[in-house]
Formats: sequence, C-alpha cells, structure tokens
Amino acid sequence: MGNFDKAIKFVFQNEGVFSDDPHDSGGETKFGISKKSYPDLDIKNLTKEQALEIYRRDFWEPYQDFEDRLATKVFDLAVNMGHHKAVQILQRALRCLGARQVKDDGVLGPVTRQAVACAQEDFLLTALRSEAAGVYRQLVALNNKNQKFLNGWLKRSYL
Repeated sequence: MGNFDKAIKFVFQNEGVFSDDPHDSGGETKFGISKKSYPDLDIKNLTKEQALEIYRRDFWEPYQDFEDRLATKVFDLAVNMGHHKAVQILQRALRCLGARQVKDDGVLGPVTRQAVACAQEDFLLTALRSEAAGVYRQLVALNNKNQKFLNGWLKRSYL
C-alpha cells in the first residue's frame, strides 16, 4: 500500500519553486501544479498546504493501493505528465513484462490493476523508469525547445 507522506516528499524533491518558463507548456507552475491545469488558481501565491491538498485529492487516490515504491513513481509521473500519460507509461511497462492483455489506453481499469498486482515490483519499476525516459526523449524529439528540460526529466525518470 502506498504511503502519501513518502510519495509527496519524493515529488517535492523535483517540484517546488515558482516558474513561468516560456518553453514550459504548463505556463506558471509551482509545486508541480500548473496554471494550464488549474486556470482559476493563483499559482504564484500557492502555499505548500494548498498543494498538498490538491495532490492528495486530485493525484494520489488512483495509485494509493499500489505497492509503496510503485505508487510513488506513478504518482510522480502523474504530477509531471498528467494521469493519462502516467497510466499509459505504466501500461507500456506492464506490456514489456509480458502483460499483453493490457492496452496502453491511459485508463487505470481492472485489467491494468490486475496486471500490476501480478507484476514483480522491481522489474515493473525498472520497465516504468525506462518507458518514462523514452517519453521524455520523444518530447524533445518532437520539440527541440524541450531540450533544456531533458537532463532533469531523465534524472527524475530513473529516481
């Protein structure tokens, strides 16, 4: 079972300060929460407590029943890329481990959950990290302006 306190500590290692980078498609971002996703939120003045509430409510719940390390990793991917992409990466990792019944549709349904329950966590985490790194590399290949983010993204992938 996942541990939200550990997971949020991991996320805050990668997210935190306010940024408004013109190359970041999320626009204004603080604690990994973007203006694009929360247009009515005052991102610049967002407190850590508000961010924790958003993370618990909007990001943690789908993954809380996974084993601790896996829950943390998929939660972190969801914070960085959104739920749909995080689940697609998880599904691709499961397929790498032989779960051919899993479709990479971005939906965390019963087939995906069953495959997660049957997977060996260490192998699944390795495949998940590799798939995440591949997605980040693809983002750079599609838009060279993302090159400036690649080293940080890759580091985050393999943590």
